[in-house]
Amino acid sequence: MAQKVVRTLVDDLSGEESDEITTNTILVNGAGVEIDLTSENYDRLLELLNPYFHAKGARRVRRGSGAKGKGHKERGRGDSSEIRAWARENNYEVTDRGRVPARIREAYEESR
Repeated sequence: MAQKVVRTLVDDLSGEESDEITTNTILVNGAGVEIDLTSENYDRLLELLNPYFHAKGARRVRRGSGAKGKGHKERGRGDSSEIRAWARENNYEVTDRGRVPARIREAYEESR
């Protein structure tokens, strides 16, 4: 007997179904959640958190090698619109909407 398993990805915030949804890990004071979001909702989350990431006195931390959990490495490193502007100035092709590719985010971080 043949079986077909269908996996449907659903944005936890909007309920939207999409193949473009990713799982994101959010940690605050060592406690965290995993949330599945479309790139648009992920960008909105980053925009909301951006003032806190760039607050005077805020210090960047990295996950230790023993940290468990899946998700994206070091999210929230910059405002997507700021990164897009930088990418265009530095001859990278980047879309106006959606997720900024990791290689562009990494290049942006290295330039700072």
